Amino acid sequence: MTMTTTTSTTATVTDLYPTRGTSEVLVPRQDPVVWGAPDAPGPIDPAGLQSFERDGFLAIDELISKDEVAVYRRELERLVADPAIRADERSIVEPKSNEIRSVFEVHRISEVFANLVRDERVVGRARQILGSDVYVHQSRINVKPGFGASGFYWHSDFETWHAEDGLPNMRTVSVSIALTENYDTNGGLMIMPGSHKTFLGCAGATPKDNYKKSLQMQDAGTPSDEALTQLASEYGIRLFTGKAGSATWFDCNAMHGSGDNITPFPRSNVFIVFNSVENTAVEPFAAPVRRPEFIGARDFTPVR
Repeated sequence: MTMTTTTSTTATVTDLYPTRGTSEVLVPRQDPVVWGAPDAPGPIDPAGLQSFERDGFLAIDELISKDEVAVYRRELERLVADPAIRADERSIVEPKSNEIRSVFEVHRISEVFANLVRDERVVGRARQILGSDVYVHQSRINVKPGFGASGFYWHSDFETWHAEDGLPNMRTVSVSIALTENYDTNGGLMIMPGSHKTFLGCAGATPKDNYKKSLQMQDAGTPSDEALTQLASEYGIRLFTGKAGSATWFDCNAMHGSGDNITPFPRSNVFIVFNSVENTAVEPFAAPVRRPEFIGARDFTPVR
């Protein structure tokens, strides 16, 4: 099944991944996973690229050093404590505790995090995987304090970015860099290895301004229990742990989520989404309006 959407410049784009319709659908991925050549120069060795192709993720024990972690932690704490940042629409607040959960577009708010985006250890891996220059589709810091910070239910990021931001193809990769230790108990990232090769189109129309609710508690774009059971039975679930400074790269279509953090140990990270400059956003495929640019960028300037 395919549909089409028309961009504002009247060019027609085929919808390879229908979603938000009357019923849920599971369809094979239509795009490569690794777009670059297997022997392309860069920070990831050929074995790492093969692993990413197979599993949809790549974990790195130490992407940044302890000293660098301290710098980014201080910057995160500064931003979260700033009343002006809290009042900014780019800050998302926990509904229960009224504490900051995320700050979006952090690479534009903070030169410290802008430098991290430009770091070759970070952007170089994105270029290798995506086989082109890249721009930042989304960036944010996530703060998951202890004693009750809520998690994110199972989802594919691409399903949302396709439906609500208009990304045509699966040519987008994310990196989550740990700024605190990720234990097996404090709400860490879970991924279904191999799930990136199956697209799950969700049922139900997208409400207007859905982002205002979904960034706190997901509704539209949420898979059914039956579909999740099928995927988990086929692919299994991997939980990521690691020291501060570790990182996990994962494909845009990997089924992932995280649990609540009811431990005393906070879990904070910086999250950067790189999209290929050859996969720039058109109009949303399954939403009445675009999301704000601080969530889904419309500035496609390559990272330099």
